[in-house]
Amino acid sequence: MGKVEDNKKRKKNAIVDSAFSLFIQNGINETSIADIMKKAELAKGTFYLYFKDKYDVRDYLIRKKAAQIFDRARVALVESGVKDFEEQIIFMVDHILNQLDDNKTLLKFISKNLSWGIFTHALENMPMESGETAVLFVRQLFEDSKHTFRNPEMLMFMIVELVNSTAHNVILYKQPVELPELKKELYPMIRQLIHNFEVTAQ
Repeated sequence: MGKVEDNKKRKKNAIVDSAFSLFIQNGINETSIADIMKKAELAKGTFYLYFKDKYDVRDYLIRKKAAQIFDRARVALVESGVKDFEEQIIFMVDHILNQLDDNKTLLKFISKNLSWGIFTHALENMPMESGETAVLFVRQLFEDSKHTFRNPEMLMFMIVELVNSTAHNVILYKQPVELPELKKELYPMIRQLIHNFEVTAQ
């Protein structure tokens, strides 16, 4: 990477890091572009070289944070040596839930602003440390599986929505149960979903 590109990356990272800190501290509505650039110690006009508005930064942050969470789960899965598809999915869900439980501030930020569209954009377009996107990694899991599934994208959508809708209050407020108890009920449901989408040999 050349000096100019390195400088651009440094400035963008400064903007993103400052925005995340202020969004968490004050909320997006109470954070102005001027606030972000003051914290980043950059001229206000520099902001528009990288982002359209503060909501553009928010969407970028969600994509980036979602990709980072998924990537940590991916690395852990690869290191675990788990080969069975069903167990791989459970492993990754468990790892992601544990990450969010360990970082409730991040969960608040993501869940408050997350939509399926932004999430899938992150999975499809935001490269992980490995250089590949999460979608490519998940597709490879499907391809490497000994089983065949109808509509894999719908299966993943339903798993993500199931986890997202049930885990938020449990992790943040321990309502109606705590996370270990939720997992006991959630994982059999995920397994059943996987079985429902599995194509059985005739």
